[in-house]
Amino acid sequence: MNQRTILITGATSGFGEAIARRFAKEGWKLVILGRRKDRLDKLAKELKAHVLVCDVRKRKEVFEAIASLPREYATIDVLVNNAGLALGMESAHKADLDDWEQMVDTNVKGLMYITRAVLPGMVERGHGHIVNIGSTASNYPYPGGNAYGASKAFVKQFSLNMRADLQGTNVRVTNLEPGLAETEFSLVRFKGDKEKAATVYAGMMPLTGQDIAEAVHWCTHLPAHMNVNRMEIMPTAQSFGPFAVHRKT
Repeated sequence: MNQRTILITGATSGFGEAIARRFAKEGWKLVILGRRKDRLDKLAKELKAHVLVCDVRKRKEVFEAIASLPREYATIDVLVNNAGLALGMESAHKADLDDWEQMVDTNVKGLMYITRAVLPGMVERGHGHIVNIGSTASNYPYPGGNAYGASKAFVKQFSLNMRADLQGTNVRVTNLEPGLAETEFSLVRFKGDKEKAATVYAGMMPLTGQDIAEAVHWCTHLPAHMNVNRMEIMPTAQSFGPFAVHRKT
């Protein structure tokens, strides 16, 4: 177990940092990837991780970063595609196109780039596990979720299609779909507005980064013949609403 290596994207905060800490406890070799070098360096020093400073939205940068891995970190056993974000909650006809493009570039294209850079090695070795961090927004629409929910629906379907492609390779794929979780997610979504971000979790107990780290740990430690295709996790306080009906007054 001490020889296994995990690569975590978006490792500078939230789910990514929590996952890194969880796997570090068991002596896994860590490759932590993100854009914020100061945060990565601080975490790497604490956890003895290898740092990749990289913007997943930049294809060339991604492939160069993976190619640069030293021999002792180059065999990736588990890839956690955690890098992602939501921006804004405006209705589709009012949304900022720049926000939409950034979500697609990060949540869709960034995930594809990292996966395509790492996956051939897994197939060649005959083992590996890709864990994609999706969202309940891929299953349940809500006002203002437009491009974000669509980007996570891509993650869900991409994960399922990879499962079909990888039949017989012993490479596993899991799409983990969290509901409300208190990280920097809402702070990013509302562009630094702490008061607005706090209202998302007011009066309820949301999921935490540690909760999602435990789920990733469990999925990746099952016997090799078992694959969790999808895992949807919500806080107990969150559930499904009734059909929305707009009525004339």
